[in-house]
Amino acid sequence: QRRSLAPSQLAKRKAGEEEEEEEQRHPPTIRKKQRPISETESGECYRSPFRKPLAQLTNRPHCLDSSQHEAFIRSILSKPFKVPIPNYKGPLGLRALGIKRAGLRSSLHDPFEEGALVLYEPPLLSAHDQLKIDKDKAPVHVVVDPVLSRVLRPHQREGVKFLWDCVTSRRIPGSHGCIMADEMGLGKTLQCITLMWTLLRQSPDCKPEIEKAIVVSPSSLVRNWYNEVEKWLGGRIQPLAIDGGSKEEIDCKLVGFMNQRGLRVPSPILIISYETFRLHADVLQKGSVGLVICDEGHRLKNSENQTYQALNSLNTPRRVLISGTPIQNDLLEYFSLVHFVNSGILGTAQEFKRHFEIPILKGRDADASEAERQKGEERLKELISIVNRCLIRRTSDILSKYLPVKIEQVVCCRLTPLQAELYKNFLKQAKPVEELKEGKISVSSLSSITSLKKLCNHPALIYDKCVEEEEGFMGALDLFPAGYSTKSVEPQLSGKMLVLDYILAVTKSTSNDKVVLVSNYTQTLDLFEKLCRNRRYLYVRLDGTMSIKKRAKIVERFNSPSNPEFIFMLSSKAGGCGLNLIGANRLVMFDPDWNPANDEQAMARVWRDGQKKTCYIYRLLSTGTIEEKIFQRQTHKKALSSCVVDEEQDVERHFSLGELKELFTLNETTSSDTHDKIKCRRCVNGHQVRPPPEGSDCTSDLSQWNHCADKRGLQDSVLKAAWDTAVTFTFHHHSHEEQRGIP
Repeated sequence: QRRSLAPSQLAKRKAGEEEEEEEQRHPPTIRKKQRPISETESGECYRSPFRKPLAQLTNRPHCLDSSQHEAFIRSILSKPFKVPIPNYKGPLGLRALGIKRAGLRSSLHDPFEEGALVLYEPPLLSAHDQLKIDKDKAPVHVVVDPVLSRVLRPHQREGVKFLWDCVTSRRIPGSHGCIMADEMGLGKTLQCITLMWTLLRQSPDCKPEIEKAIVVSPSSLVRNWYNEVEKWLGGRIQPLAIDGGSKEEIDCKLVGFMNQRGLRVPSPILIISYETFRLHADVLQKGSVGLVICDEGHRLKNSENQTYQALNSLNTPRRVLISGTPIQNDLLEYFSLVHFVNSGILGTAQEFKRHFEIPILKGRDADASEAERQKGEERLKELISIVNRCLIRRTSDILSKYLPVKIEQVVCCRLTPLQAELYKNFLKQAKPVEELKEGKISVSSLSSITSLKKLCNHPALIYDKCVEEEEGFMGALDLFPAGYSTKSVEPQLSGKMLVLDYILAVTKSTSNDKVVLVSNYTQTLDLFEKLCRNRRYLYVRLDGTMSIKKRAKIVERFNSPSNPEFIFMLSSKAGGCGLNLIGANRLVMFDPDWNPANDEQAMARVWRDGQKKTCYIYRLLSTGTIEEKIFQRQTHKKALSSCVVDEEQDVERHFSLGELKELFTLNETTSSDTHDKIKCRRCVNGHQVRPPPEGSDCTSDLSQWNHCADKRGLQDSVLKAAWDTAVTFTFHHHSHEEQRGIP
């Protein structure tokens, strides 16, 4: 074999030959493979205690029979996919991150679910139109969240649909406002919360209709609104409630609220009082808001006040006004409310007054001619047809299905001899009758009205004026008993206080009912306190001096069944609106207000959702005094309200405006001045007749009052105890007794 003679190859061969010679001199020893030591020989185990023995895998099929195999495969495929997380309830991954969903858009909630409340239904499309439509612009259903629709009653579902149609301009094109005028206790708050939640989350365009909403309410209801949102939405939303703080702190919160943008605003609902809104309106007017809700909206009856102007300048098209009593004094105030929510639909204030107010009021007057009445009816129908497009009104009759019976009684109480002498002495000295007959309302005449109202409550309220011998009370101090002192309350000196003392005593001794005492004067509440301390009744008091935070706490405590407090004293000016006092089922309205809405609001505190007992409302009036005149004036205003708002056409015209000017008189010979003026035909020789005589006018001469009663006709044992002492006459109003089978 030929080998290369290159130097590099020669060197390699020489090195290889040296290694062979070395191996020949020292042959390598053969090593045997070591057998691995078993676990039993070593006595130690290195296998993990958590390791499970492996199952032997075979390639043999489990089911050799074809039918069994097919059944086995079908059982596998029939099982839906489940996320392997215990109790997982989220989406099943139908929409991946970053991938646009294919197909048509869908509503937020299922419109075909049982009990679903559908506010908007897109128009039906033919198959051809469905092919042509842009899938990204197709409208979707608007469905109320099932969390809320499950608790809404039928009238509330109707109300939510009405509100949504109004604020989305579907009822009146170009107008986005409405008035929720349901009577007290029908759930106006829940309906408005449902509206807000729906607008904040969905629309036919598959996006939120609004970003933010503002709720403006009386200061005593700010915390109540916050609690209601928490109650019904269960933490799904975080409202911002402002019920106190310095100007700088409030401004900072409002600026933060107004600067929120985007589809998911952290705090989309602002709850604020009318007073705070007015003081900080400049901050809220710098941006836009999707919706504003004004609770107890009758505060906006005067378009000239600062609160009205501040709210009206807010940049928001959608406005909802909540008021159970939209008409309080006159139609022009009613115009202000409608103009606030939908500007221009009734024209200007001057046009409204000329075209509607003057003809309607002339037609409602008892002295109107037939032509004036006919013209008034025509203008009334025209007004109703316009306003009904943006106003929804349901009466408390609906509550008969859900609440117990309410028995409302107007109790006429005789003046005591001391009250009668003081009253006649005042009329002789003050003599304000001439001023009122001439159409003059001076400061002195208004002061005289207040003095007479306080005298009807208790002589102690005008004792200081008697001491100082003010106008109308010259020499009146001599009429008081010897040694009289205002430090202690003496119920026997006041007819109404005497009746109240009986009502409280009989209620306390014969039942476990609680009582709400309502008055327009804090001085009267002071007398209530003295009476309660003398009788050792446990009580709480709410008036204008109590802070907003403390009000909510005492209301919650009083409503607790285990709470021992017997009496809740309430100032109608401070807390008559919106409070829920279902812990009590008896309410005493101690003195009337010129505005019937204030009395209606105060009397609706106990007959509300959650009430389980029969409710008794006692409206105390001093017989033959100015209080009966006030009650008669309320009747006239209620008749006006029922004509325009409730659409009742057969309201009695018993009181002319001229008769209502006769305030400063005292009728000592009557059992009830109001009963005499309504020309009641139910009573014969002073006794109630049931049924009324054939051919008699048995319609309620006060429109809403069912019948009159003497002592024999009383069904309330509490009033029977007080009858012989001070009560002369009672008007009854049994709510829904026909439905409940009460005779």
